[in-house]
Amino acid sequence: MPAQQKKIIFCIAGLLSFACALGTAAAIGTQLWVKGTILCKTGALLVNASGQELEKFIGEIQYGLLYGERVRQCGLGGRPLQFSFFPDLLRIIPASIHVSVILFCTVLIIFALMAAGFFMFNAFGSPYETLHGPVGLYLWSFIACSCGCLIMILFSSEVKIHHLSEKIANFKEGSFIFKTHTEKFANSFWIILVCSLLQFLNALLIRFAGFEFPFSKSKDSGTITGAADLMY
Repeated sequence: MPAQQKKIIFCIAGLLSFACALGTAAAIGTQLWVKGTILCKTGALLVNASGQELEKFIGEIQYGLLYGERVRQCGLGGRPLQFSFFPDLLRIIPASIHVSVILFCTVLIIFALMAAGFFMFNAFGSPYETLHGPVGLYLWSFIACSCGCLIMILFSSEVKIHHLSEKIANFKEGSFIFKTHTEKFANSFWIILVCSLLQFLNALLIRFAGFEFPFSKSKDSGTITGAADLMY
């Protein structure tokens, strides 16, 4: 492939990695990871609510990694409440999983920025065959993609398996019990998926630029050496 086309491909990959870093940083600061509705089960059972009456006992909730808000509905109108994960909710949530999600988001940002820098270095500089070259580009992209996948797996398990929304809704609620009515992942969660796919796309762009996947050359050379040994 001509050098000019390689430069264009590396520039595109560098911009994609930089966009991943910005997108992940923006996602951490928002409360648009999960949106849902919460049913005030106690209030609904007291009046035996059903049909349209049940809507008076259904509030809303949305949260991210750091903070969120919910509207408490128990038949007497909505009351908005703000909450923060640190330090308010640390005692009731799976803190190790939640902190791990934030740490992997940070690692994703770091390695996406590293990948962006090395892509630009390979496009305009004179890289050599170490971590500054194609092997490094594959490595940074793989780590960033893996972090994105781990973020999605850990956060999904925290929400679905550990019932995070219910724990938040029942925080400091003495006599009322709340249950999850509907729940879905929001924009910031899907931004992480897009970032993971873009990092995987970067690996394909490196291959398209004419650089073999790591260790593929060593396998080929090992096969040739083995064939040569058999001849002798």
